[in-house]
Amino acid sequence: MSADTLTAGRPRLLGRTVVNTVVGIAVLYTLLPVLWLVLAASKNRDALFSSDFFSLADFSFVQNLRDLFAMDGGLYGRWYTNSLLYAVLGAAISALISVACGYAFDKYRFRHKEKVFGLVLAAVMVPQTVLALPLYLMASATGVVDTFWAVFIPVLFNPFGVYLGRIFSQGYVPDEVLEAARMDGAGELTTYVRVALRMLGPGLVTVFLFQLTAIWNNFFLPMVMLSDERLYPVSLGLYTWNSSASVSPEYYPVVIMGSLLAVLPLILAFILLQRFWKSGLTAGSVK
Repeated sequence: MSADTLTAGRPRLLGRTVVNTVVGIAVLYTLLPVLWLVLAASKNRDALFSSDFFSLADFSFVQNLRDLFAMDGGLYGRWYTNSLLYAVLGAAISALISVACGYAFDKYRFRHKEKVFGLVLAAVMVPQTVLALPLYLMASATGVVDTFWAVFIPVLFNPFGVYLGRIFSQGYVPDEVLEAARMDGAGELTTYVRVALRMLGPGLVTVFLFQLTAIWNNFFLPMVMLSDERLYPVSLGLYTWNSSASVSPEYYPVVIMGSLLAVLPLILAFILLQRFWKSGLTAGSVK
């Protein structure tokens, strides 16, 4: 092997080592909090702060689970159901609306289309916390504050989903197919529902997953809109319990167990739908 070959191989080896190190740190940064959550959820209140953290001597996973669903009259079950309604139903409707809007921006011509689309892109840059107060004022004017609809309606509209919908429409729905459907006598709605929507399946799943994650982790909007604890999502409910834990330490184990259960739907959704959104993310990358 020549000296030039050895010299050229060193930067590649160094680059690979650096990349592997960065990836390893990222994996540890991601997995260690989850590992802590799993181990902490298996301990009772006394063992949580006193025993060896990696010891399984004080295993109380089942008891913590019972305490969680019995605390405060079973409020956690109510919060979990609320979160599923807000997140799953809201993300499904939001994905349908976003993809339909993106399809319209891509396939139809109308006045000021690009200017309107520019406004949609500008809305992507606006933080959701900035919109909380205007949304509260509008909800107050319509009388829906402290109701299910105060949190559910705002999450149905997702500017980033509209942007993704247009990208997916450009990548997955050929104009020639739509023209063929129209020549066969299909109307615009039939063409969209029976032809285009099937091709937009990966896009729907991708937008659904993004929106599902955003709604499930939504905290500030429910805190502004809701005062009735029975309408809280899991994120806001656990926050109130955690605030009470400094006075009543019996809340610590149930907050940790509740946090562990709260991440399960997102993990399950990504595992079950990964083959759809992985293919969706490569839309338009290869012609």
